[in-house]
Amino acid sequence: MQYQDRIHLLQRELMGAYFRELTEAADGNGKPAMYMLVGSNLAELAWAMDMIPVYPEMNALQLAIKKASLPYLLKAEELGYSMDNCGYVKADMGLWFSGRQTPFARIPPPALLLCNYSGCNTFLNWFEHLREYSGARIFILDIPFPRIDGERRLHDHAYVRGQLEELVELCEGITGRRLDLERLGMHLAIAQEMGEVWRRLLELERNSPAPFDAHFDAVTLTAPFNSLRGREESLLYAREVLREMEARSASKTGPLAEERFRYVADAPPPYPYLRTFRNLFSRWGAVAVASTYANFSRAWEMGFEHDPKRPLESLAAFLTFEHQANAAHLKRRREVIVRAARERRADAVVIHSVKSCRLFSTGQADMREYLVKEVGLPTLMVESDLEDPRYFSEAQIRNRVDAFFEALEHRRIIGG
Repeated sequence: MQYQDRIHLLQRELMGAYFRELTEAADGNGKPAMYMLVGSNLAELAWAMDMIPVYPEMNALQLAIKKASLPYLLKAEELGYSMDNCGYVKADMGLWFSGRQTPFARIPPPALLLCNYSGCNTFLNWFEHLREYSGARIFILDIPFPRIDGERRLHDHAYVRGQLEELVELCEGITGRRLDLERLGMHLAIAQEMGEVWRRLLELERNSPAPFDAHFDAVTLTAPFNSLRGREESLLYAREVLREMEARSASKTGPLAEERFRYVADAPPPYPYLRTFRNLFSRWGAVAVASTYANFSRAWEMGFEHDPKRPLESLAAFLTFEHQANAAHLKRRREVIVRAARERRADAVVIHSVKSCRLFSTGQADMREYLVKEVGLPTLMVESDLEDPRYFSEAQIRNRVDAFFEALEHRRIIGG
């Protein structure tokens, strides 16, 4: 489609330039690399310290999309990693012991390993393994989980703020330069505007037809919004995406010729078969109008605003109180799903259970039962993996998808 070609081309150009920066750094001609996780990332701090963020998750994701992940997975299994380990971890470990060479970039070794998300013990082990293999400095950023009573405790914010000060000192020692707080504030101001753009994009999904698929299209759209957040060129891209989607919404143009069903998607898609998986829904005229995975942070949606004049305090507040990565427990996820389904008039929920991510997939069957029986939302659950192509069965998933939408169609005909 024309809008997909144009916007996706802009995204490819932006990400391509970033991958060239990675290759330059790997060749010793670029900035020192700060490895970090995509969720709750501190890209703005990396830019302000003249470091380049490297995302092992995103590298693994790119390998899967380009159908190049299997050799790296097998390499990791040869080294002793179990088939049940996280697919992202295995792909990254295989990549490390294959010279860090990918079809899209050569990945630089880390100058700093920043484990910025401590909500998954697998991530902690992942970065500890990278430290063992690379010998690089490591920093574990510990973000408290939300309190059961919902109260925002100031000592939690102070705890995270103190860790950020320690992290800054470490970065200063690596780069040999002091942090410019005004420069950090400038990157936060850009990130704030990008967050506002993303909030407005999500609001457009309430319209019918939705101007873009909030799961499959958003997987592509969000890469610069999240991993390259805080850069001027990323902001220009964000503004262009918003202009395009507002125009499409005004002309009532959707991603498909006809929008027959609207659904909320939970969990990441199977990246080795992304187009195949999408087509299983497109052939039914089904469009995702919300996604728990692609909506990288509900902070913007809920009205969070950075304070560029107090950048470290603002970052600490974002990580402690606003970002949803550490709050992705089942109760919160089902609340997000139900709210999105009601606000965007969704007909159903589609859950993708990821074989190698036990933390995220645990409890999804119970969540499906809750959505169907307590809320009355028809819910489909399919199983495969986000990284490993060996777990994807097109025929099996097609049968489930077809049976589900046939039942939805029948329900609509009889007025259910």
